[in-house]
Amino acid sequence: MKIALAQINPIVGDFKGARSKIQEFAQKAKNLSCDLVIFPELSVCGYPPRDLLERKSFIRACQNTVQSLLDDIHDIGVILGFVDRVGGAPGKPIANAAMLFEDGNILEVVHKRLLPTYDVFDESRYFAPGGKAEPFMYKGMNIGLTICEDAWNDKDLFPEQLYDWDPVQDLADKKTDLIINIAASPFHAGKRAVRGNIMSHLAKKHRLSCVYVNQVGGNDHLIFDGASTVHTPGGDLAALAGEFEEDLVTFDTETGKGDIHPVCESEAESLAKALVTGVGDYVRKCGFSKVVVGLSGGIDSALTLAVAAEALGPENTYSIFMPSEYTSQQNYTDTKELADNLGCPYEIIPITPIFETFLSSLSFCNKEDFGVTEQNIQARTRGSILMAFSNKTGAMVLSTGNKSEVAVGYCTLYGDMNGGLSVISDLPKELVYEVSRYFNKDREIIPESILTKAPSAELRPDQTDQDDLPPYEVLDPILHAYIEDLKDPEEIIAMGYEEKIVRDIVRRVVRNEYKRRQAAPGLKLTSKAFGEGRRYPVAQRFKDQDGE
Repeated sequence: MKIALAQINPIVGDFKGARSKIQEFAQKAKNLSCDLVIFPELSVCGYPPRDLLERKSFIRACQNTVQSLLDDIHDIGVILGFVDRVGGAPGKPIANAAMLFEDGNILEVVHKRLLPTYDVFDESRYFAPGGKAEPFMYKGMNIGLTICEDAWNDKDLFPEQLYDWDPVQDLADKKTDLIINIAASPFHAGKRAVRGNIMSHLAKKHRLSCVYVNQVGGNDHLIFDGASTVHTPGGDLAALAGEFEEDLVTFDTETGKGDIHPVCESEAESLAKALVTGVGDYVRKCGFSKVVVGLSGGIDSALTLAVAAEALGPENTYSIFMPSEYTSQQNYTDTKELADNLGCPYEIIPITPIFETFLSSLSFCNKEDFGVTEQNIQARTRGSILMAFSNKTGAMVLSTGNKSEVAVGYCTLYGDMNGGLSVISDLPKELVYEVSRYFNKDREIIPESILTKAPSAELRPDQTDQDDLPPYEVLDPILHAYIEDLKDPEEIIAMGYEEKIVRDIVRRVVRNEYKRRQAAPGLKLTSKAFGEGRRYPVAQRFKDQDGE
């Protein structure tokens, strides 16, 4: 049997677009003489649909789209993901489902058995779990059809299992020849290697081929990288689709051979492509075509502008430089050079007159008692200018704060946090530099002086980030240990970090939850991003940060 893996980029709720895309890729597969084409999890409605699943009209539209595909696609088998109704028994009325159909006939329907409720997932909120796993015969092969998490409970890979049973093991015990897993598995750094290890292990352990088809593209804060695969019974990679792009690859079960397409060669490359994909899809899928970035002369806004220009085209990426009396002359040069290198429209709007008006209008503010209040007025002045430009032009504001700053609250509400999307809010500062250097791999886009100067908010004379924060080579590993690895302060101190610094950083993370709650959605790039995947209360008195 010749199989096509069709990784597509759906828009949640765009049923007309999904129908057209599925038809298009099915035709491509037929043109390649394939017997079967496989689409990702919930490919009919897009993933994740969230509370749209509570709308009866949404479920009807999904069912109607499935019916139209049954009517329209012939001469090839199709496996796709959809929302199925569950009748009779108490519990949730719908299931996350996969269907095999051919020439208008539904040959098999399975429901997702393992419903994740960790990190960004909340599937038990919506779906009823499927029943026992049973293979079915198609084209002379005994096939086990699974959906994403169903393949993530092997006891050899996950000793601390989240679920009582392993659907893949059940299917393998029933003499299955081929495991198919359709998925919408969000990207984070290193995720492709994790998934590849799982599929290779399952194929080798059970002595069968594993076909994995993943969604691609950005939906809200989640980015899907594709990289669909086939592993043969020896655990070897036989087919691989590209990353961060729609793709179709084929695999022949008789020869064990398939297409191998190029993927990212480094973490910096994968992060860069993830950012470009996330920005492009978020902006376009939300109905925008243009963005605006406030440039400071620093690395964060420079990387944000470079990402946006690649995602949307430089002509659609506006840049505004808003200097104050504390702005260095070098930043005038650097911002203009950056915009020119990218070909982005560039404008200078000085904020000193506005800032002076603020100070003269507010009896409680003055330069003689210059502090955080006066610094924040500058940031909020810039934020107001960017939002005014957005209102006038229809360009979405992209906020530029990195994960290190957002974590400890080194950002200003209603100022530099303004925006419709927080592009690099899940990218620690040290990785900001690494990804920026990737953008400069072929030519200098981000000026070298931006890469080498000391980071500064420039809200007071001679200010640098390290006046208020530990060096980023100290800050970032502590934040990673606390946020992503969930280590307690005592464990981090035991790693060799100074106790006073660790406890101060943890206090800042806890104290600034209220700021992050009001931030724009941020693209998920690490295993634990702020937002839906990290749900901490704002009003709370747990003193983890003090070791109590």
